[in-house]
Amino acid sequence: MQATGPISFANYMQTCLTFPNLGYYTNPENSVFGTRGDFITSPEISQVFGELVGVWLLQQWMLAGRPKAIRLVELGPGRGTLMDDILRVIHRLVLETNKTGVHLKEINLVEASPAMRSIQEDKLRVFADSTGCELIWHDTLSSIKPSNDFTMIVAHEFFDALPFYSIQKTQGGWREVMVASTLDPIKDPRSSQSEVDADTSSPLSPSSSDPHGPLFQRVLSPTANAMTRTVLNLSPHLAESAANLPVGAFLEISIESYINAAALAQLIGPPRPSDEPRVDDVENPTGGGCGLIIDYGGEQAFENSFRAFKEHKLVDVFDQPGKTDLTANVDFALLKQAMGNQVDKHGPVTQADFLNKMGMPVRVMGLLQKATDKERRATIIDAAKRLADPAGMGNEYKVFGFTNIPGSPPVYPFDEDVPA
Repeated sequence: MQATGPISFANYMQTCLTFPNLGYYTNPENSVFGTRGDFITSPEISQVFGELVGVWLLQQWMLAGRPKAIRLVELGPGRGTLMDDILRVIHRLVLETNKTGVHLKEINLVEASPAMRSIQEDKLRVFADSTGCELIWHDTLSSIKPSNDFTMIVAHEFFDALPFYSIQKTQGGWREVMVASTLDPIKDPRSSQSEVDADTSSPLSPSSSDPHGPLFQRVLSPTANAMTRTVLNLSPHLAESAANLPVGAFLEISIESYINAAALAQLIGPPRPSDEPRVDDVENPTGGGCGLIIDYGGEQAFENSFRAFKEHKLVDVFDQPGKTDLTANVDFALLKQAMGNQVDKHGPVTQADFLNKMGMPVRVMGLLQKATDKERRATIIDAAKRLADPAGMGNEYKVFGFTNIPGSPPVYPFDEDVPA
């Protein structure tokens, strides 16, 4: 950085998270998930979460006429817990009593970290071997191709970890906010002496473990560069958001999120002119499918959501690069525009709304009836409350569905007046 100058936030985030053997997700010494890690995910809190995701996927499969061949795709599988819970539902409700020849052909996992792949292998290999389905890992989503099989997709806390670009609106137009060494004399645009009258608030308080402070700082590109123009032209939604913001405002824009969302739509929906409604494409058939994206964020562009976690606490985003989890809110409006009209889009809705309508209270009651002691019952209840807490995960996480099913039927629980 000192040799070549400031780098983009996208470059900084990707390097910190995925640099071979030293990135946050690629270093086997990092305890990423669980109580001993830096954060805990919904599937790790309760099996009910993954089970209800599995039920939703099967609902769409039934709406599609129960196709004989199924494949699963998960982006960012973590420790394999979510996929394990989904597979248990599919096995119990379909494969265990299978009388119609339905075959789960593949489990596709998009995972770049060798360390995480090993953990996923330990969790999922027995099921794959016992059912005769193929367990396949991919470095990127692009290596998974459209198929005649019915494709079920899950991306839980995947998009929030994708690189983004940060830009700021100045009197002279939009400029890219970049990352530089603290030895660089260029001024931080968030400081009170910024060249614009900006909102200087930040979601994080400096909490560097280095007594001399973080090694990096935000700096402002002196002129508009090609990347600034590229990200603003990514979609009409972003152009509109940018036009309505005052001088001093920031925008976080993820090109990787746009690319991956478009690729997900292509996996289950054939391409067609943007001004035509979704129809079955007999010349380029796919088996159709469905998917859920579950993540932090909302249906809007965000200004300043970039944050870091270490041992379940917020820390400065420049503290201990490669040893902290970095995340930014997901712009679901951008994902929807990226998917175009290749698929039918549903939501997003809050995680609490999704889980409760999908039957979480009933499933929790069933688990409580099987619990053998008070401590287990208390754990089950606390986990369910945490997942649906309107002051926490229940509202912070959003659930977005997309489908390619003949006839484009309404989809529960996203569409109103659809029976469960």
